[in-house]
Amino acid sequence: MKRIHLILSILFLVLIFSGTASAKTTFISIGTGGTGGIYYPYGGGVAEIWSKNVNGVRAVAEVTGASVENVKLAHKGETVIGEVMGDVAVAGYNGLSKFKGKKHDILSMAIMYPNLLQVVALKKSGITNIEQVQGKHISTGSPGSGTNFMAEAVLKALDIPLNSFKDSRLSFTESANALRDNTIQVGIWSVGPGTSSILDLSTTHDIIVLPFTSAQTQKILAAKTTYAGVELAGGIYRGIDTPVPTIGVWNVMICQKSLDTELVYTLAKALFENNAYLKKIHPSAAYTTPENTVKYSSIPLHPGTIKYLQEKGIAVPARLIP
Repeated sequence: MKRIHLILSILFLVLIFSGTASAKTTFISIGTGGTGGIYYPYGGGVAEIWSKNVNGVRAVAEVTGASVENVKLAHKGETVIGEVMGDVAVAGYNGLSKFKGKKHDILSMAIMYPNLLQVVALKKSGITNIEQVQGKHISTGSPGSGTNFMAEAVLKALDIPLNSFKDSRLSFTESANALRDNTIQVGIWSVGPGTSSILDLSTTHDIIVLPFTSAQTQKILAAKTTYAGVELAGGIYRGIDTPVPTIGVWNVMICQKSLDTELVYTLAKALFENNAYLKKIHPSAAYTTPENTVKYSSIPLHPGTIKYLQEKGIAVPARLIP
C-alpha cells in the first residue's frame, strides 16, 4: 500500500513540474506571407532566433495571406507578431481603406526592410508601361496581401480603373507560373529585391520590370505619402542590367498591442542583437536596425521596443510613443 502511495506521489509531482514547465513556455506565432517571397524565410529566421535566444519562448513562422491578413490576425490574437507593409500598418492602425473604419490593436516592434514595387512582364509581350495593363489579364497579388493593397493604391493614383483589366490576384509563385504559361501578361510584386519567384522566372524567360516615369512617380507620391521613389538595382535579375525607377515602402514587424512590455523588450533585444544571423537568412535583414526603426516606423512603437531603444541611448520621437 505504501509502495502504491509512493508511486502516486511521484506521478503527482511529475505532473506538477510538467505543468509548471509548460506554463512557462510562451508560444509565438509570426504571420508572414507566401513561400515565394521574403516574408516567410525572414520570419523563419526570426522564429529561430527567438526560440534559441529567449528563455521560455517557442516561435514559429506561419504561411499567411501577408500584410492585410497579418494585421487582422494580430488584432484577433490568432498570431501575435506580423510582417506588414508600412502603408498597410497605417491603414490598420487608423481603421482606413480595407479595414473599413475599424482601428486594429497593433503597434510596431521593428522596421524590417524596404519593399520595392516590381511590375513584371515577359519581354515578348511588348508591354513597357504600367498604363498598358488596361485590357490585359494581370495579377495584383493575392487577396489580403500588401502587394494587392499597394498595387491597387498605385493604379488608382495613376487613374487606371480597377475594372479596366482582368485580375487573377495570384500569389508570388502563382504569378510567376502564370507569366511563364502566358495566362497573365503582367504580374505585380511588392517585395524586397531578389525574390525567389522572379529570380526563377528570369532564369527561363526574358523579362522586363516596368519603369515608372517621373510624372507617374510624382502622381503616386502625391497620393500616398508613405511611399518613396526608389530604384531597383541592375544586375539582380537576369537581363535587367540597369537601374529601374519604381516605388518603395518600408516593412514593419507589428505586434499585438496587449503584449507584455518585458516580453517585447526581450524579443526586440534578441532580434536586433542577432542581426548577423538574420542576414545569413536574407541580406535584406541588414536594414533591420534600431536606428531604422525610429527613422522609418509608420505607426507608434510598443513600449517594450521603446524600453530597448532608450536603453541603447536612441531617442524615440513623440510620434512613435503610443
